[in-house]
Amino acid sequence: MTIQEALFTYCLRRGDDNLILSHRLGEWCGHGPQLEEDIALTNRALDLIGQARNYLQYAGQVEGKGRSEDDLAYLRNERQYTNVKLVEQPNGDYAHTMVRSFLFDAWHLPLQQALTRSKDDQLAAIASKAVKEIAYHLKTSGDWMIRFGDGTAESHQRAQRALDDLWTFSGELFATDDVEAVLFAAGIAPDMAAVKSAFDSTVQSVLTEATLKRPMDAYMATGGRQGKHSEHLGFMLAEMQYLQRAYPGAIW
Repeated sequence: MTIQEALFTYCLRRGDDNLILSHRLGEWCGHGPQLEEDIALTNRALDLIGQARNYLQYAGQVEGKGRSEDDLAYLRNERQYTNVKLVEQPNGDYAHTMVRSFLFDAWHLPLQQALTRSKDDQLAAIASKAVKEIAYHLKTSGDWMIRFGDGTAESHQRAQRALDDLWTFSGELFATDDVEAVLFAAGIAPDMAAVKSAFDSTVQSVLTEATLKRPMDAYMATGGRQGKHSEHLGFMLAEMQYLQRAYPGAIW
């Protein structure tokens, strides 16, 4: 595997994670528990879509086949998507959505902080722009974890149930393969062991304050990076890609 091939796949992974989670959060628009949170979720989704565009645009440049970020977003099927399974999981209730966001944010921030030191200038620039947004995302989702966990008996129960349900998808965030190995050796991608250490520290700190119990590390669902997704992604993409597939090349 060449560095160019690895970099293309790596950028796809970063872009796909953000794109899919952005769409999931966008599904809350008009359905939030209160107006302020409705707007906040939409803003978070817009932050993620902006980051996705940067990564997918760079992926197209690295690939060198003339594909734009729109082509990569709308003209691939689910087996060609490389996002982790965590981000494609349905929203569920608000506690479920916030737990999913928290697990993603606790991984996303140290990853992007490490990428600001990448030897690839474009990756470093994308990460540097994203870090401030992600830090705010983590603060918000962490605050909600504490609010749910240390709130009422029902809010605690809902948050713990969501955490127990979603924890099985957290291991894939740190899975490595030849793509990561090639880029790590070149100083382009970070050491995922260091990212895992930061994730564990953040999760433990927030869960302790939230009076929530960290689930045991048992079976971890993987395969998303290789295009093996849950049944949810295909349905989501059918909705997300409908207009482009119904009217190919449409612009306005």
